[in-house]
Amino acid sequence: MSQLRNIMTKNVAAVSPQDNVYKAASLMKQHNVGAVPVVENGQVRGMITDRDLVLRALADQKNEQVTVGEVMSGNVITGNPEMSVDEASRLMAQNQIRRLPVVENNQMVGIVSLGDLAVRQPFANEAGQALSNISEPSSPRM
Repeated sequence: MSQLRNIMTKNVAAVSPQDNVYKAASLMKQHNVGAVPVVENGQVRGMITDRDLVLRALADQKNEQVTVGEVMSGNVITGNPEMSVDEASRLMAQNQIRRLPVVENNQMVGIVSLGDLAVRQPFANEAGQALSNISEPSSPRM
């Protein structure tokens, strides 16, 4: 059984809560990602997604003075490098998340996404199962 350490992305672009939202958007564009961890002193404080930027900054017509800390999602679920890929997949599915920051000794050491699971043939089934559960609505649709 493979561990997250073996498949996680180690060089992760991150922003701090004090950075403005444009820095987060610029990093997403530069790295072609839809989310960036919010890190302070090496510790994960939150995540900011392209959706956060649109719904909490642009849609409310906020300006460049808005900080990442004002629009990020808090209470981030994290994994650890020793966690199995199967455990991580279940955790992502249970919490309906597509990205899992990997933390060791309270410091972010990497991140795993559904894409990381999907592109590795032995884990494609875990990725599909996680995506199926993540894609379920969290509340009934009306």
